[in-house]
Amino acid sequence: MEPELNVWALPDLRAAAAAEDWPALLKGWRAATRSSQSVLGALVGLAQPDVSAIENRRRQVTSVEVRQRITEGLGVPPELLVGADSELPLPSLVLPGVVAEPETDRLRRVAEGGVRLDAVSLDAMERLLAEHRRAEDTLGSRVMNGVVAAQFRTVAGLYDQARGPHADRLVKLMAEYAQFLAWMAQDQDNATAALGWFDRSYDWALESGHGDMAATTLSMKAHLAWSNAQGRRCVRLGEAAAVTPGASAATRAMAVQMAGRGHALEGEAVEAYRRLDEAQQMIARAVDVPPWLYFYGESWFSAQRGMADTHMKNWSGAVDNLVAGLAGFGPGFRRDRAWYGACLAHAYAGAGEADVALSTALGVIDDASEIGRPHAWGELHTVAALLLRRRAQEGRALVCALAELD
Repeated sequence: MEPELNVWALPDLRAAAAAEDWPALLKGWRAATRSSQSVLGALVGLAQPDVSAIENRRRQVTSVEVRQRITEGLGVPPELLVGADSELPLPSLVLPGVVAEPETDRLRRVAEGGVRLDAVSLDAMERLLAEHRRAEDTLGSRVMNGVVAAQFRTVAGLYDQARGPHADRLVKLMAEYAQFLAWMAQDQDNATAALGWFDRSYDWALESGHGDMAATTLSMKAHLAWSNAQGRRCVRLGEAAAVTPGASAATRAMAVQMAGRGHALEGEAVEAYRRLDEAQQMIARAVDVPPWLYFYGESWFSAQRGMADTHMKNWSGAVDNLVAGLAGFGPGFRRDRAWYGACLAHAYAGAGEADVALSTALGVIDDASEIGRPHAWGELHTVAALLLRRRAQEGRALVCALAELD
C-alpha cells in the first residue's frame, strides 16, 4: 500500500525520522498506512522477519545501505534526515499543540545572522526548550535527543555575539540545555555522557548566577547515584543541592526528597521518612517552581515516595503512593506513566497480589517497550523475576509478553 500524500505531516513520523528512530518510524508508517510488515518489507527490500526484528528492537539499523532502503522505500523527506545537515542545520520537530514553528524559525534566523540576538530572540529560545521538554514526555529521549543536541549547538554558537545581560541569559540557557541533555543521556543509561553534561550545566549555572539550575543539577546527579544503587552518594548530593544559594523552594524540595530516597536505599527508614515528610511539606508550600520542573508537584512527589516505600518493602505504602501519583499524570506523560506503572506492578508483586501485578504490567508494557527502555523495561523484567521466585503463574505470562517485544 502506498502511503497517503500527507503521511509525512504526522508529528510522530516526523519526530522518528528526525531522530532516526527506525523502530518507531516503521511502526508509525505501518499504522498510518494500515500496512502489514510484509507490505512494508516489500517496499524497503527487507524480509518480514527482519522488519519485525527492527520494530521490536532485536536488530539495529547500522548500515548505510539498509538506512537508504528505508528512507527511499518509504519516501522520507530529505529535510527530515539527520544526515542532511547542510540542508537543515537545525531540526525543527514541529508538533501541533506541543512544539511551534515560530520559535525554531527565530532561532534559525538568529544563527544565520538575519535577526539580531536580543531579548525577543532569547524569549523564543526559552519557549522552544520548554516545548521540547514536554515533547520528550510523550516521545521519549531516543526521539528527542538528536533534535535537542542540534539546537543546543546552534544556541551555544551564538555566545560570541552575546553582550551584557544577553550574554548572562545565553549562558543560563546553555546551562538549561545541558541539564536537559544530561537527563536524556541518563534516561538512556549513558552515565558517562550524563555526568559530562551535568558538569557543563553546573559550571554554566555558576557562571550566570543561576543558583536554581546549579541545585537542580546536583539533585539530578543524586538521582543518577540512586539509579546506580549508590545510596550514600545520593544522600550527600541531595543534601548539597538543598542548601545551594539561590535555589527555589520547589528545587530544594526535590533535593530533600532525593536525600530521603538515598536513605531508603540504604535501609535507613527513620531518616528516609523524616526527609520525605519534610520534602512533602516544602512542595505543598512551593509557589516558585522553575520552568524545567513543570512536572513537579504533589502527584509526582507521591510517586517518588512510592519508590522509597518499595526500597523498604513497605508494599502497602508503595501501592497507595504510586496509585496516587499516577492519577495525576496526564496521557502525555507516556514515559513517566510507563516507569511508575512498572514500579506499581513491582509493589503489587511484592505485596503478593500477582494477578493485579500482571494486569498493571501489561497495561504499560507497550509504552515501556517503545519509550521506556531501559528503565521501565528493566523494571518489568524485575517484576517478572519476583513473580517467578514466588512461583506465581503470572510470572510466566509476563515473561512471555516481554519476550514478544524483546
